[in-house]
Amino acid sequence: MIIKYIVVGVLALNLLSGCSEVDSSKASASKMMQSNTTANPKVDQYESVPDVQKEAIKVGKDYHSFANPESIKVTHLSLDLTVDFANKVLVGTAQLDFEKVDANATLLILDTRDLTINSVTAKDKAVNFDLSSVDSFLGAALTIDIPTDVNSIVISYQTSPTASGVQWLTPEQTAGKKHPFLFTQAQAIHARSFIPLQDSPQVRMTYQATIRTPKELLAVMSASNDPNTPRDGVYQFSMPQPIPAYLIALAVGDLEFKSMGLRTGVYSEKGILDAAAAEFSDTESMLIATEKAFGPYSWERYDLLILPPSFPFGGMENPRLSFITPTVIAGDKSLVALIAHELAHSWSGNTVTNATWRDLWLNEGFTTYLTYRIMQMIYGDERFEMEAVLGRQDLQADIDSLPANDQIMAIDLRGRDPDDVFSNIPYEKGALFLRELELKVGRENFDQFLLSYFKKFAFKSITTQQFIKYLEQTLLKDHSDELSKQRINQWIFQPGIPDGAPVTESDAFTVVDQERNAWLAGTIQANEIDSEKWVVHQWLYFLNNMPAKLSQQQLADLDKEFALTISKNNEIAHSWLLISVNNWYQPAFTRLHDYLTSIGRNKLVKPLYKALSQTPEGKLMAQKAFAEAKAGYHPLTVKANEGFVE
Repeated sequence: MIIKYIVVGVLALNLLSGCSEVDSSKASASKMMQSNTTANPKVDQYESVPDVQKEAIKVGKDYHSFANPESIKVTHLSLDLTVDFANKVLVGTAQLDFEKVDANATLLILDTRDLTINSVTAKDKAVNFDLSSVDSFLGAALTIDIPTDVNSIVISYQTSPTASGVQWLTPEQTAGKKHPFLFTQAQAIHARSFIPLQDSPQVRMTYQATIRTPKELLAVMSASNDPNTPRDGVYQFSMPQPIPAYLIALAVGDLEFKSMGLRTGVYSEKGILDAAAAEFSDTESMLIATEKAFGPYSWERYDLLILPPSFPFGGMENPRLSFITPTVIAGDKSLVALIAHELAHSWSGNTVTNATWRDLWLNEGFTTYLTYRIMQMIYGDERFEMEAVLGRQDLQADIDSLPANDQIMAIDLRGRDPDDVFSNIPYEKGALFLRELELKVGRENFDQFLLSYFKKFAFKSITTQQFIKYLEQTLLKDHSDELSKQRINQWIFQPGIPDGAPVTESDAFTVVDQERNAWLAGTIQANEIDSEKWVVHQWLYFLNNMPAKLSQQQLADLDKEFALTISKNNEIAHSWLLISVNNWYQPAFTRLHDYLTSIGRNKLVKPLYKALSQTPEGKLMAQKAFAEAKAGYHPLTVKANEGFVE
């Protein structure tokens, strides 16, 4: 997913995700401080070393799930759900087929959060079940008695109107203003808020679904979507490849479809359909180039769903149908690295998946590395270099602000919300580690390694330890003169960026530095800045590397010359508004209010709320905007920002 916020280089790769975006505002730093993983493991020890307060991490154990796949493992899910917009609930049944790993097992344990369980049956007979007390992070365990001759159960249930993984939008909160909208967001552990299941990335299952909606609306899922399906209110879906729970996704709205290529297309509300298709028209080329470099695409189609502006992330890599924020529709394809990122997840993340959230870097580090490669293949070296520089700045910003234990790629998340894992560490540090491997062994050799890696672990969920073992058997064995276990462990198990890590430079930014420095020194005026040929990346680099304090006259001159306050590029607007808040540039404040109340993407709004909260006057502005926008924000956006307005 692209769950990525950016501080210094607000663009970089516009990740997500992932849920694909990273929280640079560090609002969760207090929770992160609770981590006590020792940062100096022995060279030959692949397990992070416990400190005096904690036992060693058990490899492969999912500390964020109650489920017991080691005894009984769910293999297939069948959903039959009715979408009730009036009551803001999903109502229906989930049939779970399973296999007994332990032949003597009699209990199936599932994850839930705020679900009402009406009944559990097996072969049409009621079976006993128990719903545990609620854990603030994990929800409640659903324990079911399994008869000896049973390998399938049916759960009748309904969701809560406040389910953490579901957002319900009124017609007024959509682009069309006529019909309501629903979408889900399951990463990291929010699938349990709309389906009772084994909500762990190490549990992969196939699924099918029947979704019942008002007839005027269309349902789409992270499964097979027929672009020509009749709009009749009953929609059938099938996902034949086994996926983890966090990749199950549903959206319902007044959606239309437009093709972008043989295997690619876009769904959205009618008003933005043409603009979205034009913006992302290179998606088919990206797909073809990625297949050529890293092996066949395993998911048949790759479509995009453009969600309303309240979507809290840049994108989410739901297989076959990535969920995308409309904030990256810039009109010039300057922000399409996000599409490359979500597409890359089709190989790293969706096909080869992290077994636990501790291993997230296996998803996001590989995907970020692939994103850079895709952008280089499609848009050339200069674009690659600019985005790599911005990505490195993002990483350094997190290194400078996170506690040492949270700078470790194989992070200790025990006792914490797994959403805390999303920083630039798994994304950019993971990608930089892979970039070093590539440079040491050569691109051709590294690409062969990636091809074999994706093939060997296809449709499997693996741990950091499994990756290291495979690395030993392949690259480390074949290139022992260039690689060492000590260096590999340093990257994965120690904080910071190792000395000698790769550094990318961009000539395109050198000219930006010259212009910025000359303007700051007063040797040129704002109208003399030679920016006519600058692309968005250069503008972001220009703004994000400004000194913390600028005079009102300097800000007014820049705004007058370049119309930054009214920029239609959401990334540039974000950077400028953040500078405006930090320097109390009031002419930008009307736009600031409109921005905060029209966009729910956390990467864009959270740093602004945080900056506003630093002064009494700013906090009043933040409170006013938050009160107006809260009803339209996703639950995760509300959770991420409400602390700034209290």
